[in-house]
Amino acid sequence: MLRFALAMGKRVLGAVRDLLPIVAVIVFFQAVVLQQAFPDVVSVIVGLICVVAGLALFIQGLESGLFPLGEALAEGMAQKGSTFWLVALAFCLGFGTTVAEPALIAIAAEAAAVASEARFIGYSQSDQDQYALELRLVVAVAVGIAIVLGVLRILRGWPIHYFIIGGYVLVMVMTVFAPEEIVGVAYDSGGVTTSTITVPLITALGVGLASAIRGRNPMLDGFGLIAFASLTPMICVLGYGMLS
Repeated sequence: MLRFALAMGKRVLGAVRDLLPIVAVIVFFQAVVLQQAFPDVVSVIVGLICVVAGLALFIQGLESGLFPLGEALAEGMAQKGSTFWLVALAFCLGFGTTVAEPALIAIAAEAAAVASEARFIGYSQSDQDQYALELRLVVAVAVGIAIVLGVLRILRGWPIHYFIIGGYVLVMVMTVFAPEEIVGVAYDSGGVTTSTITVPLITALGVGLASAIRGRNPMLDGFGLIAFASLTPMICVLGYGMLS
């Protein structure tokens, strides 16, 4: 308990330090530029305290649970020596973490509402729900494929820059032919996938796998999976828009 309390105290201080620049900017513009009082000081203070506590708990949870779990899974699968199950784990992990990503759920719902207003889809709530679900599934499958590619890259030692450069060239070409209504959604989909749930587990998977394979450097080979996870949703959502 004492170690946990000390660790949490350290996390709280770190969260306060990280949030201070943001708070300073907000206070400066509110008090100096706008010259207005805060609308509800008590609510703002309570909200900031909740943010600090939540951020500290989130970071501690990553360090205590998700990072060790992801690394242990990767090391265990590497020792098992089965490429099939390792690839299956990579796809399921990428798909599962993405389809449950809160940021993706929010942007899919917003995109469905805007698409309905623009007559890109039907007006009914069921049409919007179906569009949002299809968008989430497309992005989740794309991230699953991305993590599989990233794992195969680590296993084979393929250079990462070929994949990244080739992928963004493909994105630029597809942007020319894709419907204008889907381009912005596709670009945002690449960003929202790399958020609170996806990043910790995928990063731990890459580092753990690179650490367990002889001849691989965790610093050089363990990172880069998040870049794949940001790139492939853009490609798949652009393709989804072109087909639908």
